[in-house]
Amino acid sequence: MTGVGPTSQRPPQPSEEVVAPAAPPSPAIERANRMNAANMLRSLLPLVLICLVIVGWAAWRQSGDAGVRTVDPSTTVQLAAARAGYPVPAPEGLADDYLPTSARTDAGNAGEGDPVTLEIGYLTPSEEFAGFVVSDDRRAEPLAAILDGATEDGTADIDGETWTRLTTDRDETALSREDDGVTVVVYGSASDEELEVVAAAVETVTG
Repeated sequence: MTGVGPTSQRPPQPSEEVVAPAAPPSPAIERANRMNAANMLRSLLPLVLICLVIVGWAAWRQSGDAGVRTVDPSTTVQLAAARAGYPVPAPEGLADDYLPTSARTDAGNAGEGDPVTLEIGYLTPSEEFAGFVVSDDRRAEPLAAILDGATEDGTADIDGETWTRLTTDRDETALSREDDGVTVVVYGSASDEELEVVAAAVETVTG
């Protein structure tokens, strides 16, 4: 009689799958993976540095005019011309790099026959001060502050006009001339050349 018992046969096993090796990533994918945030920052750094250099250069170019408040002296000049008992001269046609920074006159309080004084201040191309004063009163404070104590240092011929060259008690140059009791002065810390440019621009105000 034949009995039933264990056999040497293995139970059926699921079929074994053969897994193919993964394909290597393409060069494009590898390159994309390398472009992480750090790499992007490193790539942008030269561009940022170039922008900073450009901004710094522009700021340096403009630093000379930074904070300079300019004025339009025309209204003040016209007021002086309207009230004065003499033909009022003033600088006209100066280049744009002569910046008018102040203008004042006492003409607003002047009655008929009263002296009238006009003052204009400029920032020159070398960033120095050049001042202009005209008055028919030699004792007017703006004139006295410049001329009192000044010493003569020859003359200067500027566009056919003879100006007296002086050295003020502040060791600054002043150019002065007087016509019919009217004293005109150009002075300041600017160079003699820049002061002569302002003096050459002085002409009688019209209109």
